[in-house]
Amino acid sequence: MAGGLPTEKPGFIGRSRELAALRQAWEYSRLVTLTGIGGVGKTRTALRAAAESAGDFRDGAWFVELSGLQDSELLMHAVARVLCPTDHTARGMEEVLADHLGTKHLLLILDTCEHLVAACADLADLLLRVAPRLHLLLTSRQLLGVPGEHAFLLEPLPVAEDAVALFAQRALAARPGFTLTGRNRTTVERICARLDGIPLAIELAAGRLRTEPLGDLLDRLDDRFQLLIDEEAIAEKAAGDPSGPLDNAFRHDTLRTAIGWSHELCRPHERLLWARLSVFVGDFSRAAVEHVCSDDILEKAEIGDLLTGLTEKSLLVREQGPDGERFRQLDTVRAYGAEWLRLLGEERSRRARHLDWCQAFAERGERDWFGPGQAAVFRATRREHAQLFAALDFALSTPGQERAGLRLAGTLWFYWVGCGLLGDGRYWLDRARALGRDPTHERLKVLWVGGYVAILQGDSEAATAMLTECRSQALRTGDDAAYAYATHRLGCAALMRDEHRAAQGYFETSLRSYAELGELNSNVMMAQVELAMALAFQGDLETAVGLCAEARSICESHGERWAKAYALYVLSYAAWTAGRHDEAAKLARECLVINYEFRDLVGVVLPIELISLFRAAGGHSFPAALLHGAARRIWRKVGLPLFGSAYFNAPHEAAVALAREALGDEQYAAAIEHGIGLPLDEAVASALAEADQLLRRPEPEMRFP
Repeated sequence: MAGGLPTEKPGFIGRSRELAALRQAWEYSRLVTLTGIGGVGKTRTALRAAAESAGDFRDGAWFVELSGLQDSELLMHAVARVLCPTDHTARGMEEVLADHLGTKHLLLILDTCEHLVAACADLADLLLRVAPRLHLLLTSRQLLGVPGEHAFLLEPLPVAEDAVALFAQRALAARPGFTLTGRNRTTVERICARLDGIPLAIELAAGRLRTEPLGDLLDRLDDRFQLLIDEEAIAEKAAGDPSGPLDNAFRHDTLRTAIGWSHELCRPHERLLWARLSVFVGDFSRAAVEHVCSDDILEKAEIGDLLTGLTEKSLLVREQGPDGERFRQLDTVRAYGAEWLRLLGEERSRRARHLDWCQAFAERGERDWFGPGQAAVFRATRREHAQLFAALDFALSTPGQERAGLRLAGTLWFYWVGCGLLGDGRYWLDRARALGRDPTHERLKVLWVGGYVAILQGDSEAATAMLTECRSQALRTGDDAAYAYATHRLGCAALMRDEHRAAQGYFETSLRSYAELGELNSNVMMAQVELAMALAFQGDLETAVGLCAEARSICESHGERWAKAYALYVLSYAAWTAGRHDEAAKLARECLVINYEFRDLVGVVLPIELISLFRAAGGHSFPAALLHGAARRIWRKVGLPLFGSAYFNAPHEAAVALAREALGDEQYAAAIEHGIGLPLDEAVASALAEADQLLRRPEPEMRFP
């Protein structure tokens, strides 16, 4: 991903006139919808136009793929995930997007909107109202039908020029050594004309050159079209329509015919795999295909060869990424396979297998989260994001699968909390929780995970309600694990309300329960660190340091980093109050680096607040104030600043007093404004830049109040 756009695939051909016209269209319309038949190249043309025009927009061009999104309720979430992925608040998505885009000058591409037309129309209306410098480019087979929309019809490629060039390019990939000559050009032109210049149809046909001579390709294509024309003529006449075969010849769907022709030329097991692959959205791995698509008919051992066969026929796209080989189906090809899956009667069973794979994947992530593989879990879960959401949607909307949906939503707690997807997590957890009130283990886990997410969003009232319900039902049903986790998170809620004695009691009870259960994971380590915070806020800093040092040691022995970072936060402040300034700076920096890696905004902003204090106390007043501004911007994306707690707020208030006194109100305000304007990566870089260069002079001891 270069900036906000995917890396462009090589081999783009033609469209110079259309690209120039699109660029002109943005000068007089802020909403352009690129329409055209399936396979005509809307997505690639939109991306090329955006790449060429990105420099015209101060804040760049951004791409949101919607083909795998089925739930219109998640449309704003999908857009926010691309534009402002670090917003963790409980605010509505409308407010989040309005706040983020209000002053932005950017181009936003929404790709493949035809199945979400009404939702996209509402979104376009909202965004164009709240963001006066925003431009929208949509690709869709259907117009939105909203005021101000500029329709741009993308026609097929001109046969004699671009279509022939595209065929030659793809033919060379299919048959090395292929060249366009005076002898074969006429045949290629006839093929491209027969395919109406539709790029995808041409690519599919060119892919057949791996196994067929060019002349045979044309003959087979003619036969396939004639068969379709004859079938249509018979059907029309049977229905009493007087029109003849020649009339119908102009009404057939060229792309569907080309895809159907490719389907007929596939081996039986390739066709079956093609159909079963339609349950995947976005890109997917071979391992996932082997689990979801194999059975007694399609053996796991043959999946690799079948994937290769479909790729060679241009029915599947192979992509090589940093984490290995991935595959992707084009939307029209996937839709054709989905029709066959329904005809085979396998749609529900294959989606259930897909759900099973996602659950197993999530459970591995939950297990490996407590260990040296946390960063790998973070990357892998982000990569399978689309699959997980598709599985959740299937489970939570399909009778008989509700319990599986609850289980998956709860299992993914580490993704919602540890990987910075609080808003998405809250949506799925709330949706799962609404399915019923039976106190199953799965529902109780959704309750405590939902309460945890709500706490981090600053929604204390909702969090307490969920956690209290979970705890009482766990006591009635004997679910000791749910009782321990709910008790732990009630302690977090009390800690945020500055009810430290109550929080201490909850944490101590939960830690005893965890020990009795034999639980040892990131949640247990967090409970120990949070108990340390409650004790520190009551003045027992020595015990707090001991608990955090122990938690740090346990985390390091298991390779755990996420919970360890919070222990480092407490240890950093303790080192500072003891006058060990170098150690404090080092610990704060390590804490910040770890939490930034996981995009844990709470874990990012807390050490930034500490580093601001260190700078202010060391005489670096302007950098300290700049970080106050950066922290203010981050807290807007988290929830209530410093959780509304006077105790979490103490370092911040001390730093503000020092910096404001040194700079004066006017210069302090200027630094704040500069800091507010820093994106997250620049704010983190600014905090790290001088974390180990603080003045060494002694400062008055500063303790939690």
